[in-house]
Amino acid sequence: MRDELLSIIEKNSRIDLRELAVLLGREEIDVLNEISELENKGVICGYHTMIDWEKTAIEKVTALIEVRVTPQRNQGFDAIAERIYNYPEVDSVYLISGGYDLLITIEGKSLKEVSSFVSDKLSTLESVLSTATHFILKKYKDHGVVFEGKKEDTREVLS
Repeated sequence: MRDELLSIIEKNSRIDLRELAVLLGREEIDVLNEISELENKGVICGYHTMIDWEKTAIEKVTALIEVRVTPQRNQGFDAIAERIYNYPEVDSVYLISGGYDLLITIEGKSLKEVSSFVSDKLSTLESVLSTATHFILKKYKDHGVVFEGKKEDTREVLS
């Protein structure tokens, strides 16, 4: 039940408990207890709401920042990753393969705000060797959610 439960609530964390119990073929109390146990063990770390900020009046800029660092003796990448993820501007930090070591996502009110974070805080850390900042210009799909489907072609056909 656990794997199926996690798969369902990952896609729809607002699913009704009764509906979830029916889908899993279990009693509601059993599902509720399983969810509580998963939360207490830290398997379920939180719940997320997906918002298309383009459809609001709020200005947001999202950036992906690739960071090359010098790992620290006896700590590897963990110590520098922890230092970075403790900045309130940072949304996520991933250890990645390839030409860079870490991938960081941050959100800001403007390109300038994000750029300032990179130049004033991130690039000045002793272990950071280099950074590459990529601004997200448009989201097509995020967390499995397609933001804009194909637009219907309303042009008149000429022959």
